[in-house]
Amino acid sequence: MNRNLPAVAYEDELLTVFEVAHVLRVDETTVRRWVTQGTLEAVTLPHKGKRRSYRVKRSALQSILYGGQTQ
Repeated sequence: MNRNLPAVAYEDELLTVFEVAHVLRVDETTVRRWVTQGTLEAVTLPHKGKRRSYRVKRSALQSILYGGQTQ
């Protein structure tokens, strides 16, 4: 573990498209579509290939799951 990295709050943890798709039980293509449509907020990572890479904050996923309600 690198002790020089700042602590990340649980809500700010970044999830991959695969992880989000697994939790929501949908295909990765669906998650990517939601990101491009603006339905799901995500961070776009630098890329060189055809497909963009995204990371989704856990808080954005929770917003989808719980309709904006906090637990």
